[in-house]
Parts: sequence; C-alpha cells; structure tokens
Amino acid sequence: MIGGDLQVAITTAASRLGTSALSETAPLELRPNATQGDVEAVILAVYQQVLGNPHLLKSERLVIAESLLRDRKITVQEFVRQVAKSDLYKQKFFHNSFQSRTIELNFKHLLGRAPYDQAEITEHMNLYQDKGYEADIDSYINSAEYQAFFGENIVPYYRDLVTTGVGQRSVGFTRLLQLYRGAASSDLAQFTGTAPRLVKDLARNSASTIVPPSGGAGGFAFLPAAKGDASMSAFGGSKAFGSGRLFRVEVAAISGPGYPKVRRVNKAVIIPYEELTPHMQRVQRQGGRIASITPL
Repeated sequence: MIGGDLQVAITTAASRLGTSALSETAPLELRPNATQGDVEAVILAVYQQVLGNPHLLKSERLVIAESLLRDRKITVQEFVRQVAKSDLYKQKFFHNSFQSRTIELNFKHLLGRAPYDQAEITEHMNLYQDKGYEADIDSYINSAEYQAFFGENIVPYYRDLVTTGVGQRSVGFTRLLQLYRGAASSDLAQFTGTAPRLVKDLARNSASTIVPPSGGAGGFAFLPAAKGDASMSAFGGSKAFGSGRLFRVEVAAISGPGYPKVRRVNKAVIIPYEELTPHMQRVQRQGGRIASITPL
C-alpha cells in the first residue's frame, strides 16, 4: 500500500520545524491488492489531510462514501472530493472563514501546497462567484496538477515541505510553513483563527517568514507585531484597512427596493482584502452578481 521511496527533508532543521514526520514516510497509495486494514488506513489518512488533522467524531464520518471506497466503487480521488464537498468540510472551513482563508486551506488540503501568488487567490474567488462552491472544489481535484502528483489512488500530502525533485518552487516551502504548524496541530486550533495567513506576502509577492511551530520565544506562540502595525486586535479583529491591500469590486444586477423591480446599473466599490467575503455575501443576498474583482 505504501508507494514510492522515502522523501527527503527539505532542510536540516526539519525536526525543529515540525516537518520531519513528512520526510520519514512515503505517500499513501491504495493498491489493487490492498487489505481491509490498508483501506481503513487510507480512509483515516484522507480525513486527516482534507480536514486538517481534526478530532473527528464517529457521527461526523461520511459512512456512505467510506462504504463505496471499501467496495472499490469509487477511487481515493473521489473520496477526497466527497469529503471536500461535504457539509462537514463547509462547516469547518467555509461558512465561518474569510474566503481567502478558505482558498488557502483548499490549496493545502487538496493540492498539498500553499497558493503561490495573488493570481491564484483571485482565480478561485472568481470561480466560486461565477460557478459556485462545488465547481471550485472540482477545479482543484480535476486539475492536471492533482492528477500528476496524486492520480486516482494516492492520498494528497504536503508536497512542498519535503524535497520531491519534481518542479518545486522555492517560495512554496515558506508559504506552506505558514499554514502547517506541526504534525500535532489542527487547522481549527490555531491561535490566529479564521484570518488568512498569506494575505500580505501574496499582495507583496514576497517570501513568507519561517516561524517554527513551537511554544518558545522563537515559535508560533510568540509573534510580535511589526513596528507600527496593529493589524490584529487581542480578539482577532482587523484594523480599518486590514492588510492595506485594496480591491475594486464591480457589482451587477442588484434589484432596487420597492415595486416594480428595477435593475440598477453596475456599481463599483473599493474595499480592503479582509472585507471581500462579507461584501460578496451581501451582494448574493440582494440577488446581485460580482462582475469583477481587481486588485489595486
């Protein structure tokens, strides 16, 4: 069931950064001759990867999808798809998160990497707005990238934290290390909450700072604010202009109040990055449509 050679640690500090566990195991593949125990291991590995290392209750498991995989009526790829489209996934990572945070986690959970640049974030924002949540999830799992690295029967894994020798980008390691906080960490138990991690680095097109996932003064529990920066309050709020990154959002087809219903002309607003998701939700509730999102 275990396919391929052991991967190589991308840095000699792998143990201190919490990534050594990834370099000591090979990708998990469900092979045709797999035992029932092998199938169970794959199911648990998919939950761990796609749900961000959760504490999963028995009542939360996708019983029907698990049964289909055990009977080989679906592939590992399709099981990953069903988990990512489930109400459980939406509850954990979609409904209560900034959209940019959701996209960061979709990249991490489904493609095993962090987004590389702002263009990837904007692409998925537009795809969600135009075609909806399920189409956006499909875009990750149906991609040539997913097929090249995981195919139909390999459980996705964190590719950019180990040396695979396959077309890696150097920025991928520092980006992903902002999202991965150690083998014992859950994506729902990080002290920065539902706020996006990469917004400033992507906006500036700069490499992310490496912060070890430890409790010491140099680890994740100690992150002093940059001089003059009060982006996050003690309760996780953001300052008025958030990251400082602004977007022009053009809205179309919002109905005016009263009767008869009259469609308004397109309207454009300038809003900070952190307000994109709430604004898009308000537009949808009013029956409108986002015509374009343009970074300024």
